[in-house]
Amino acid sequence: MAITDKRGDLDLRDVYAAHGPEIYRFALRQLGDGQAAEEAVQEVFLKAWRSAERFDPDLASLRVWLFAIARNVVIDEARARARHTRRLHAVAADRPANISDFADSVLDQRLVEEALLRISDNHRVALVETYLRGRSYRDVAAEVGVSQVTLRSRVFFGLKALRLAMEEMGVRL
Repeated sequence: MAITDKRGDLDLRDVYAAHGPEIYRFALRQLGDGQAAEEAVQEVFLKAWRSAERFDPDLASLRVWLFAIARNVVIDEARARARHTRRLHAVAADRPANISDFADSVLDQRLVEEALLRISDNHRVALVETYLRGRSYRDVAAEVGVSQVTLRSRVFFGLKALRLAMEEMGVRL
């Protein structure tokens, strides 16, 4: 493999031997991670090999050209890491503190869903709309076509029916 310049071909192995360790140290200082620095060096030489026809020794030395590529690779890697870190923080903020809390909440949700299926439609609608969706009694009563007093009664008896259904399912409250 060779990098072609106006004077002829340069052997990529020789170029790597001459400049690889220095580019590695540069990437390591910038990224602070040995594995990421190794990957950056690999990317630098791959990009150099792919764009060898653009190397012009009259504009800059091979070392300068390689370090320009290395600078861009390191910047890209740092930006990618920052995006990844932001995504991880966003996901961590949205999830429960630990996996067992998550599993417990999923299990609780499934149990409530199952228990809601075991009570009457009127009670289920009253509970889902007021408790789970947080809608006002006035709005739900108007939508369902009953008085607010009737809706409150359905919520009260719906909670009793839900508790009984969950006890029948083996859930201790």
